[in-house]
Amino acid sequence: MQESILILDFGSQFTQLIARRVRELNVYCEIHPYNKIPEITSHFKGVIFSGSPHSVREVDAPKPDITNIKGKLPLLGICYGAQYLAHFFGGEVTQSNTREYGRAHLEFVNTTNPLFKDISEDTQVWMSHGDSIAKIPDTYEIIASTHDVKVAGFFVKNEKTYGIQFHPEVYHTTEGTRLLRNFVIDICGCAGSWTSASFIETTVAELKSKIGNDKVILGLSGGVDSSVAAVLLHKAIGKNLHCIFVDNGLLRKNEFETVLESYKHMGLNVKGVNASQRFYDELKGISDPEKKRKAIGKAFIDVFDDESKLVKDAKWLAQGTIYPDVIESISVKGPSATIKSHHNVGGLPDYMKLQVVEPLRSLFKDEVRRVGRALDIDDAILNRHPFPGPGLAIRILGDITEAKVRTLQEVDAIFIDGLKSNNLYNQVWQAGAILLPVQSVGVMGDERTYENVVALRAVSSTDGMTADWCHLPYEFLAKISNEIINKVKGVNRVVYDISSKPPATIEWE
Repeated sequence: MQESILILDFGSQFTQLIARRVRELNVYCEIHPYNKIPEITSHFKGVIFSGSPHSVREVDAPKPDITNIKGKLPLLGICYGAQYLAHFFGGEVTQSNTREYGRAHLEFVNTTNPLFKDISEDTQVWMSHGDSIAKIPDTYEIIASTHDVKVAGFFVKNEKTYGIQFHPEVYHTTEGTRLLRNFVIDICGCAGSWTSASFIETTVAELKSKIGNDKVILGLSGGVDSSVAAVLLHKAIGKNLHCIFVDNGLLRKNEFETVLESYKHMGLNVKGVNASQRFYDELKGISDPEKKRKAIGKAFIDVFDDESKLVKDAKWLAQGTIYPDVIESISVKGPSATIKSHHNVGGLPDYMKLQVVEPLRSLFKDEVRRVGRALDIDDAILNRHPFPGPGLAIRILGDITEAKVRTLQEVDAIFIDGLKSNNLYNQVWQAGAILLPVQSVGVMGDERTYENVVALRAVSSTDGMTADWCHLPYEFLAKISNEIINKVKGVNRVVYDISSKPPATIEWE
């Protein structure tokens, strides 16, 4: 089994960044909610506790049973994780007189301790805490301090247990990667051999073993995830893979024809299915974002159920689910705190006789792209912006009509084509247009208009877990706005979304 680092998530906004940094060391890791600790098997080589918005001093502070972890596996507590290891094992955490947020410098570093090996004495770190560790247990020893925080780092004598008050996973901690390497590679003893090539080799072998001679149905979208999943499955099972590309009526302009054409040279067995009306019927009168997603998910499953019956003895449905889908659908606080449901996470209804296979379930988006390059998939597919499974339905705020879809398709095409023709497309991680349920007054040709408003959205990101809005040139935005208003009937105002994630999500719904 693949060696792994277990990351217990206590609700920090940086938890996914910890995973990203560990994986950059070519070490596989998994994030699990603190209240759903998996069975501690031999493939876990070490454990990291994340930070948290909570205080250990709260009555209902997160307090998992770590009997099978502490003292038995290498353990690194970060921020809340460090305070947890101090407070609940004989130390004391108090509300700090000096709340530390932002950059700080270590004034004392015990470089003889393996966690701080080769770390500079005056290294910059990133703090984000209102509590401080006032007292550590007798068996603990301080190994790092800042000017204001005496216990910036500690270790437990006779254990491979460590705590740090700062965040090594963020960019502003200048030697954070070195510290994580010390923990993951040196202290935990991980080999650092988890690469794209090893992932492909392992995954293809697992798919062969799991699927055998069975037939698999895969829903293609033209995007990175489903394309990489298809090629992996094709390497494993060849002609037993049956790909279906569904036109749900919510795709970009001319996308159905373009995507089918792009797959022709890849040797994949692809069938196009036009099910637009079926989706429009399911969505009729629905305005709530979650209900729209669920209606689209149901329609997709119904279409695949019908199509699977046409493939004799099909036993599996393959999906391009990736790790951010999984993380966002399983919250540390339970289903009530889920950001948004993903229609490709969570299995299939009982009436459907297919089992689910998700070869990319453990990968972040940029890791999927790296695997795709190792599989020699065309850059035109690998560099394609992510496009949501529910399509334009979640970029049309309010109910869905065919007329609204046509309007948004025209707006979107002008925006995306403009990014490409101005050499901006590959500088943007994801872009799209949103049709707002708002009308505004305008003047066109000396006449008063009262028409639709559209918002343009373009973000930069690594994996979609966090994102910043793109600073596109004003001249470009002005040109695109003018073109949209002049060419798309029914639109008289264009705005640009300058919200980052968090607090906003990339999609509006």
